[in-house]
Amino acid sequence: MVEDIDILKETKIEKSSMDLIDEAELCMAESGLALANCPVTHRFTEGLYSREIFMPAGSLIVSKIHLTEHQYEIGWGKVSVWTEEDGEVIFEAPYHGITKPGTRRVLFCHTDVLWTTYHPNPDNETVEQIEERIIQKHDNKLLSEGQKEFFRKQNKLMQEIVEQTLIN
Repeated sequence: MVEDIDILKETKIEKSSMDLIDEAELCMAESGLALANCPVTHRFTEGLYSREIFMPAGSLIVSKIHLTEHQYEIGWGKVSVWTEEDGEVIFEAPYHGITKPGTRRVLFCHTDVLWTTYHPNPDNETVEQIEERIIQKHDNKLLSEGQKEFFRKQNKLMQEIVEQTLIN
């Protein structure tokens, strides 16, 4: 019995960064804190799509998983960003960088942050078509279906509020 405990102490269970980020997302969901209102503005020009996200100060955010290499720019603000590749890095605007395929970030916004990504759009696709091409589908198995549905509804509601504000 004592030998079993010693073996367990010596055994290291390695977790992938995706597993660790999923655990962080679960903690965020279980914290009871309100989701940050992070409106996304989509812009199109011939052959180019930009995706601009506003993230308020104090927000803790888990990004999508990126499928493509693309440029990004921090237009204003200060943000701590954790990635598997770089660990934690603090960025302050103005900043210009490159996202590599497979990147998933955890961000903490020290101030309000404006983050914009740029993507080729040679076929002038819709937002939905572009997202299919640039964002990897990911199902956080640690979240309950209720938590996942809550996140989906909150994100949709926040985006509708932003769109109505822009129209009016």
